[in-house]
Amino acid sequence: MSTIRLEYVTPHHPDVQPTVARLDEDLLRRYPPEDIFGMDFNDPHIDEVQFVLAYDGSVPVGCGAIRPLNEEMTELKRFFVDANYRQQGIAAKILMKLELLARDQKYTTIRLETGDKQPESIHFYKKYGFYEIERYGPYADSDSSLCFEKILSDQLS
Repeated sequence: MSTIRLEYVTPHHPDVQPTVARLDEDLLRRYPPEDIFGMDFNDPHIDEVQFVLAYDGSVPVGCGAIRPLNEEMTELKRFFVDANYRQQGIAAKILMKLELLARDQKYTTIRLETGDKQPESIHFYKKYGFYEIERYGPYADSDSSLCFEKILSDQLS
């Protein structure tokens, strides 16, 4: 494996939307479009979203983001690693960098939504300390959604 580099970027970075599009393609193979909760890059609050991109050289191979839900809670969004780069620890590195960012910004909790047809994601989140919670917000009425949260401690996980 090449050396993977992680970089904080804004939602307007030229590599963000193409990387998120690869995630959306993967999700469309698993779910009908109405069960996918994408990201509106034209939303007036898009600048509140903070991305981490994973690179192999100059090629983006993964991403993740956090966006504020309230003063204490942030949400993990658009979390993805290209299929050819999975099982190499990249997702864990992205998650740790996003958790560090969330802690630095004084968030105490991270929440997320994933789908019931993504057992690898469910396993990953549980492995890194997330526990299942009741569906919330836009996911409350989505039968395919599973929601999780993690309380952030002062110590790195």
